Amino acid sequence: MMRSTVSPVRWLAPLFAAALLLAPPAVLAQPVSVEEGKQYLRIKNPQPVETGKKIEVIEFFSYGCPHCGDLEPVLQGWLKNLPADVQFRRVPVMFQDRWIGYAKVYYTLDALGVEAKLSPAVFSTIHGRGGNLWQDKAFFDWAAGQGLDRKAVEEMYASFAIAGKVKRAQLAAQAYGIQSVPVAIVDGKFTTKDVPHAAMPAVLDAMIAKARAERPKS
Repeated sequence: MMRSTVSPVRWLAPLFAAALLLAPPAVLAQPVSVEEGKQYLRIKNPQPVETGKKIEVIEFFSYGCPHCGDLEPVLQGWLKNLPADVQFRRVPVMFQDRWIGYAKVYYTLDALGVEAKLSPAVFSTIHGRGGNLWQDKAFFDWAAGQGLDRKAVEEMYASFAIAGKVKRAQLAAQAYGIQSVPVAIVDGKFTTKDVPHAAMPAVLDAMIAKARAERPKS
């Protein structure tokens, strides 16, 4: 007896296609559930927050990290709908010497009130055009090209205020045990775990909801 040479997959394929066409939209686009212990973890040693009554969200990142650059547009989209009881801030990490320069770049732009506007351009310059903005002169030239007052940038970059913020950032990363970036911390007690960039908004929202539920009722 000869066995059929037609693969079962071939004749089942039309049936699968028909089933998909008939399936309701809810079946085709089931949201991925976010759970503690999977997409995010509870921190063993919670840290105090700096935001008082507001829920604190920290992104540990570096301009030198290409993955942080990839996350940036997703994060900026999420920030457009930030809840009123949530405050977001960023903390640069310094895994290598060059990243110390990038931390100073971040805090300089932040102090001058242009970080949100220019951070995408910083990422693009570093990872798209190989810019060496970790070097102070290269950063000053770049900043002037962005329309900033070069002298003001140089003075802020070299200030004690920026040096103090860099030191605090190093201590914060140490306190949270940050070993990779990007990482998000919510309310000092929850941390993301290997979250794909596209899923970050949903995971952040779930972490915020969890933190909100655990805060004392006023």
